[in-house]
Amino acid sequence: MKQKKTTALFLALPWIVTLLLFWLYPIIYSFIVGFTDKQLLSKTFQWVGFDNYKALLSDDSFLLALKNTAIFVVGTIPLTTIIALLLALLVNKQFKGRGLFRAGYFLPSITSMVVIALIFTNLFQRGGYIALLAEMLGFTPPQHGFLLDSSTALFSIMAMDVWMAVGYYMLIFLAGLKSIPQELYEAARIQGAGSIRQFFSITLPLLKPVALFILVINSIKSFQVFVEIFVMTQGKFETSTMVYFIYEAGLTTKFNFGYASAAAYILFLIVAVFSFMQFRLLKNRGTV
Repeated sequence: MKQKKTTALFLALPWIVTLLLFWLYPIIYSFIVGFTDKQLLSKTFQWVGFDNYKALLSDDSFLLALKNTAIFVVGTIPLTTIIALLLALLVNKQFKGRGLFRAGYFLPSITSMVVIALIFTNLFQRGGYIALLAEMLGFTPPQHGFLLDSSTALFSIMAMDVWMAVGYYMLIFLAGLKSIPQELYEAARIQGAGSIRQFFSITLPLLKPVALFILVINSIKSFQVFVEIFVMTQGKFETSTMVYFIYEAGLTTKFNFGYASAAAYILFLIVAVFSFMQFRLLKNRGTV
């Protein structure tokens, strides 16, 4: 038995070392650095306590990034979840070419975010296809393009993110639909329940654990939005988000690791509380 434990520990050693070096150590180090004035190129630093956190709460750039992140989360998660569920219900039916539709909806979610961001940057520019489409529908597009206007830039990125993400969550919902026993639907039809009644009495309740999983991972992803902002606007036109602010504070303009680490832990706390609230809310409704 002892030899088996030693062998198991030896086989798990690469993963344990990786966990300690690239996960546990950075987390602890970042937490400690958040209470210092550590600079990127400086070997010396001083302990400043909660000064970084106090400064962040009065930093207009940080507050703007926090607001934009909240808008991104609240604006994309419900829309993404609803569209993904509707698509899953659609492609779960029997019809010709169903596999093609499934692949087509899922394809954007496995395409490089950088590639998609560059494509949509061209689509959103002045005279681009989306501007032409808006004009055809009777709307006046921004003069310099959707990404170069503070009133439309963030919402344009949000629309792209929803378009890209729905296919992935559709597949998760589809797996949940496949796990629902067909006998339940047959029994409901025998008792005279229509499609709408079956959806709200059978499908939706049994999909709640899947919906919780999607909400949690989508929330974490949305709070950490970065690549889209970096590629499409570089935080300009009031599109800076929390992760982009951390990137700028730590690696570009200020090189202030302490300040960036404090911001990162504020984001970590927000994500943890938000996820916990989702678990508690859905648990109280009998989801888990």
